[in-house]
Amino acid sequence: MDSTFVHGLIPALVTPMTCDEALDEAGLERLLDYVIDAGAHGVFTGGTAGEPWALSAEEKKRLYEWTVGYTAGRVPVYVGTAANCTGEAVRLAEAAQEAGADCLSVLTPFFITPGPEEMFNHFAAIARAVDLPVLLYDLPARTGNTLSVDLVMRLATEFGNIVGIKESSGDFSRTLEYLRLAPENFRVIMGRDTLIYAALVHGAAGAIAATANVAPDLGVGIYERYMTGDAVGAMDCQMRLAPLRAAFALGTHPAMLKAGAELVCNAGGPPRRPVSRLSGSDLQQLKEVIAEMGELQASDAN
Repeated sequence: MDSTFVHGLIPALVTPMTCDEALDEAGLERLLDYVIDAGAHGVFTGGTAGEPWALSAEEKKRLYEWTVGYTAGRVPVYVGTAANCTGEAVRLAEAAQEAGADCLSVLTPFFITPGPEEMFNHFAAIARAVDLPVLLYDLPARTGNTLSVDLVMRLATEFGNIVGIKESSGDFSRTLEYLRLAPENFRVIMGRDTLIYAALVHGAAGAIAATANVAPDLGVGIYERYMTGDAVGAMDCQMRLAPLRAAFALGTHPAMLKAGAELVCNAGGPPRRPVSRLSGSDLQQLKEVIAEMGELQASDAN
């Protein structure tokens, strides 16, 4: 299966909501325009930045449809379809395909701890259910599960539509093993925003970055400058992005991202409870970080 479109800087979008925590279609449209106009090479909806644990299956399907419909082919649409239950994950994958998504991103189950063969069977069922390309997604710090290099290589070898992995473990030695051992058409996509430049240097195809809800121009700059041979410029963008990634520690995920998206393009809204909006000194600190990066006018940071 052709995986050449899987490349570049792909924002991992928040799910905009109204003040009463309903899905905000107009907010999503503003966010999509904001990141696409900044040069994003794709958009990723329904991932961990998008609060999938707080969305019903019907809401996820609506989110898929809105994202595909409004993006209207401007860039590829990647859709998160993870679920703890294999049956639900398959149904979400089928819904994403029906909505017209270009690629799936499937996180490991969380809370439960399936063994290697159980994990293989889970992803195999998803891959068999759809014709779409599938990106595996490893985020052990959040899920408590990890995908071993052996398991990833087995899945990549046995299923032609498993075309890559979003690698968010933060273990760069594991990233290098994926790059060393993967089949030729298998794409490694960096999921840790602090390691985008390093991953590109070693052969990664791009990054899926949550910081791009706020500063997509910097993430795009890392990729575009590196690809044109401007390593110094790419590294400069990576360093300028670092304070925003450090701001992930503010509030409870994804409150900081939603507050940031609200500040730069009026497209965040509140997280779903029990997560609260970013407020007080945390919000002020975020405003100052964003203003210093040049994403806000200094007057807006007060």
